[in-house]
Amino acid sequence: MTKIKALALFSGGLDSILATRLILNQGIDVVALNFASPFCFCEKGGCGVTEVAEKLGVPLKVVNVGDDYLKMVRKPKHGYGKNMNPCIDCRIFILKKAKKHAEEMGASFIFTGEVLDERPMSQHFKAMKIIEEEAGLKDKILRPLSAQLLPETFIEKKGLVDREKLLNIRGRSRKPQIKLAEKFNIKEYPGPAGGCLLTYREYADKLRDLFKHKKKCSMADVTLLKVGRHFRFGENKIIVGRNEAENKLLTFKKGRNDYYFEVPAIGSPITILQGAKTKKAIEAAAALTAFYSDAKCGEVNVNFGRENLNRSVTVSPPARAKVEKLRVGN
Repeated sequence: MTKIKALALFSGGLDSILATRLILNQGIDVVALNFASPFCFCEKGGCGVTEVAEKLGVPLKVVNVGDDYLKMVRKPKHGYGKNMNPCIDCRIFILKKAKKHAEEMGASFIFTGEVLDERPMSQHFKAMKIIEEEAGLKDKILRPLSAQLLPETFIEKKGLVDREKLLNIRGRSRKPQIKLAEKFNIKEYPGPAGGCLLTYREYADKLRDLFKHKKKCSMADVTLLKVGRHFRFGENKIIVGRNEAENKLLTFKKGRNDYYFEVPAIGSPITILQGAKTKKAIEAAAALTAFYSDAKCGEVNVNFGRENLNRSVTVSPPARAKVEKLRVGN
């Protein structure tokens, strides 16, 4: 008999690890599918998912979401959660993509690490049903951690898995998962902190500001929102580095037409100016650079330019109240 193959939606978190282990324990071949998002906390994306898949002994396929994903985030059919998190539309988007991958690799079914009522927007029963239907997977998604609390799926009815060996975990407490991890001798897994940046107000404010001022955004635009302090001066965007690593990253990632700024000879951030290079915008970017530099008081000379720091302007560091007024989100 041909061995059953299943496709796991695999984040690398504890829930997806446990769901995968439950399916592996039923003698089913599993391929892990991870969607790399610019909205994860990891600087490089992936969040250690490769190492986790290797420990489980399952092949991993990583797919980068594209511009169509950003279009969904900008205008989700089912709206946002507390901040800019379009959780229902995100699950529909990912499952539609997963369905195609499952068909290509000959997987008999798709399963996830979702736990009933763990997440308020997308993991209650009504939302799960909407997601299944709009993804074209009604009754065809297995959720091993909560399966016994949910209606029997086509997967279980067909005998592809043994429902009695699936679980009935519900709610936001991680105690059942931690206990199960101990049973399976799974000792290393990510903590509950982290997740999606779209659920955090500070990042959501930056993204909302970006969408407001830029009609067409790229992955590079939203990735840059993770870096530095962000300010809005009219239609200009100003980004100020917070440490040496961010200074290097801003220098590397700045756009071809962006100006960058630095106070010479003392500790200074790198600042990026996007948009029209008016005199007032240049002075505003230079003033913010001076404010966050090691210059203590008085007038500060700030170097700037497009390719090289071959121009300079003298400014006075602004008062903190003025700085905060320019900060995105205020």
